[in-house]
Order: sequence, then C-alpha cells, then structure tokens
Amino acid sequence: MTKTDTDKTEQKDVEKKDNTTTSDTAKDTSKDIKTDKKTATDKDSAKTDKATDGDKKASKNNKDSSGAKDSTDNSDKKSDETTTVTATKKLNSAAKKTSSTKPASGQQRVAILGGNRIPFARSNGAYADASNIDMLTAALNGLIERYNLQDEKMGEVVAGAVIKLSRDINLTREAALNTALDPHTPTYDISQACGTGLQATFASANKIALGIIDSAITGGVDTTSDAPIAVGDGLRKVLLKLGAAKNMKQRLHALTSFNPKDLIDAPANVEPRTGLSMGDHQAITALEWNISREDQDELAFNSHKNLARAYDEGFFDDLITPYKGLTRDNNLRPDSTLEKLGKLKPAFGKNNANPTMTAANSTPLTDGASCVLLANDEWAEAHGLKPLAYIVHQETAAVDFIGKSGNKEGLLMAPAYAVPRMLERAGLSLQDFDFYEIHEAFASQVLSTLSAWEDESFCKERLGLDAPLGAIDRSKLNVNGSSLAAGHPFAATGGRILATAAKLLDQKGSGRALISICAAGGQGVTCILEK
Repeated sequence: MTKTDTDKTEQKDVEKKDNTTTSDTAKDTSKDIKTDKKTATDKDSAKTDKATDGDKKASKNNKDSSGAKDSTDNSDKKSDETTTVTATKKLNSAAKKTSSTKPASGQQRVAILGGNRIPFARSNGAYADASNIDMLTAALNGLIERYNLQDEKMGEVVAGAVIKLSRDINLTREAALNTALDPHTPTYDISQACGTGLQATFASANKIALGIIDSAITGGVDTTSDAPIAVGDGLRKVLLKLGAAKNMKQRLHALTSFNPKDLIDAPANVEPRTGLSMGDHQAITALEWNISREDQDELAFNSHKNLARAYDEGFFDDLITPYKGLTRDNNLRPDSTLEKLGKLKPAFGKNNANPTMTAANSTPLTDGASCVLLANDEWAEAHGLKPLAYIVHQETAAVDFIGKSGNKEGLLMAPAYAVPRMLERAGLSLQDFDFYEIHEAFASQVLSTLSAWEDESFCKERLGLDAPLGAIDRSKLNVNGSSLAAGHPFAATGGRILATAAKLLDQKGSGRALISICAAGGQGVTCILEK
C-alpha cells in the first residue's frame, strides 16, 4: 500500500468515528477532521494529526510540482509567442528588471566566497620551468590556506587547461592530491578554449544549485612556455618502424628512411578550419566594424592604468599568492603612455590597407593559474565565510565563423549573441549593471562587441531585436584592468575575472556585474553576478 493509500484509509477511519462528512478530496477531509478535532478521542486525534500532516506534505509537494510545471509552461508559451528578444521593452520598462539573487523554487543559491591566482607571467619567462600541475597546485594551495580548507572534503574540484602535455592526464586530480584537501574530494578536467575557467565554474555551480553538492573549487591553468613539442609525421612513421624492428638490419632500414625535414613540425597557433591565427581573424572583424587604432590603444592604456592602480590600492592582496618571485603580473606596464603605444608596429592583419592591431592592444602569450571557491549559503555559514556575490545567470553561444550556414561571422563575436539571450531571460537591459568585466583578448574584440550592441542593423538582423541594446557606461568597464594588462593564460582567465567581479560587488555592497569571455572556435561564455 502506498503512503497516499495509507493516508486516505486513516482519514476515512477518523471520519467514521467522528461522524464527519466524507470529502471527495484529501484536502477537504483534512479540513473536516480539523473542525471536529476537539471532540475526537486521543487515539483519533493522533490519527487526525497524522492524516493532516500527510495532507499538508502532499499539498506542498503538489504545489511545488504545479509551480514548476506552470513556470515551464509559461516559459514555453512565451517562447512560442515571440521568437525574438524585445529590446525596446528591456530598455524602457523598469518592470522587467526581475533578476534577483533569490533562486528558483527548490534551488540553492550559488555563492562565490573567494578566489585566488598566482601572478600571470609572460611566456618563456618567470614560469618557464613550471608545469600546468605545478601552477594549478600553487593556486589551489593559496586558496586552501586563505580559507582554512585543510582536510576539507569538497563537493568537487573542477579545472582545465587548453594546452596540455601527455603527462597532464587527470590534471585536476593530480593537482588536488598535491594539496591539503581531503583526498576523497572528487575532481575532473574540463575544457572550452578561453572559456574553460568560466565553464568549469558553471559545471559546479549547476550542481550546487540543484543540491547535488554543497561546495566546489573551480578554475583553470595554462602554460605556453611548457607547450607540447610535436614531431613531424615523417619522423613519427620512422619512430614507429624503429620500435617495431626485430633485428639490427630492420632498425638500420628504418633509420635510412629518416629525412631531416621530418624532424619537427613548425608550431602553428591557428584555427584548424581556416589556417588563420586568432589575431588575424580579429583583424578582419576590426576592419568590418571600423575599429580605429586610437580607440584600441586607449583601451589598452586604460587596462594597464587601472590594473596598476588596483595593485597599488591593495585590491589583489587577498586574491593573489606570490609564486616564483612574482608578486604582480609581469606583463603590467604602469609607465605605459598613449604616445608609446602609438609608435608600435602592427602585429596582425598586416595585409590590410590600414592594420591597427599591435602587440600592445593584443594579449601576449601568458602562463598562470586561477581558482574560485563556490558554495551554497548553508556551507558558507557553517564555515564562517561571507558570500562576495552570487552567480544568477549564465549563457554560452557559438558563431559560424567558417560560413558553413552561408553567413560567415566574426570568430570572436559569440558574446555579442550570448549576452542578449541572457539579458532576456534575466529581464534586464544592457545598462542594468554596475560593472562590466569583458575579457580583453584584443582591444578590437571588446570594441567590436560593444559596437555591435549599439548597431541597429546588427541587433535587428542578427539578434532579432527591435532596437539596439545600446551603449554601456565605459567608466564601469574593466575598472581594475583586464587581460591586456594582466595577460591571458587561456583557461585561467575565467577564474581571474570571476574573483575580481565578485570582490568589486562585495566592496560596493550591492549591484550586478556582467562577465563576458570570447573563446577560440567561435564561442563565447557569459554570466551575471549579483550582490
């Protein structure tokens, strides 16, 4: 017999003894029993209480289930009624500003409690001898020490790297085992190009929201100093023959087929589908959006100026662990000036009539690692930790940069598509933010995205809006510097930006931050933080 059947039987027994009127529903029966409760015997009263409690629980479950269904139905209905985002309503109607740190029914809030990273270093410099495992271990150890997580069994640790050696198999597990965390903490790797760090956070945040785990550490690491050295296909075949040889004659025969030109493949940092580097792809986009050299240099200058000021003010004191002699990102140029930047020669799009992208307004190859601490409110309270901010929305997008669908798009323009979808779901406009943390892969990428949101044609034809999203307040953009100054260790950038945005909101005491990261392969990862 099911619990529902038991409840109904008990209700009928009570009704018979109390001469109550039989109801067609458990809810009415419970109501009748409560009315006659004063005249019931002690035994009957106990049964009545049990039946009533059962009805309340059933009623609550039905209500929650109905609410979830109604929410889904309404969402589907809304999607069916309009397949485009209505920008005008978002820009003009304050009533649509419904985003809140309050989670959906049955979900846990996902808090960012803190973050840590090692200073980022230019490739082939301070961290030339450090591996991915070494750097990720250092970032994790700094976080564990700062938040007293020694011997703590976390819900999980999730991280990744874009460039990995064969020895980096099970990278996150090996790094976690190097730390003082409880070895029973589950771990796994994840990768989505430059969006890796943010995507790792989404993976754990979703589990926390659903109540599967209560805490997590997420992050990323990358080194271009310790990049894999590949051999040419010709040499690979020679080595295979050599390994299969059973006698000296066969070995000598294998060696005679060796050609010096097969010794090594020239490294190629390009998109496999196009053969173009990310910088050359972005040079095309910069030309399409008419992004000037002056605007790019100004964005780069502000990035260095803001990062230097933030360091001087101590903003990063509880976000960075010194490593291998570095206490600050060594790509930072506090003495940078617009005049100096203006003298640099173009580095990408050199075949363009007027190339504008230089080494200064593009991010350098960088080594580094970062991580963030996530938890639900209960775990945070139990550990005496104050949430800095909450992750309330996330979105990922991809663009067709190869023209497979007949409409070729800019390689790094996916965030321009992801953000509007996220804003619609959150009921927010582009102007409803206190901070904008936009990854500066290239100054022209940031400016192209901002231009797209201001462009009526793009917003109508590409995004399906009825008006432009509009401009942002540039004084709120990357207020403590970003990738052009700090550097960009691919998978580690997400953790740096998350920790920075969360602390900014905590210092302010309230507000919202929009995070946007473009990624190789024509992808983009975005999210919203609230305090």
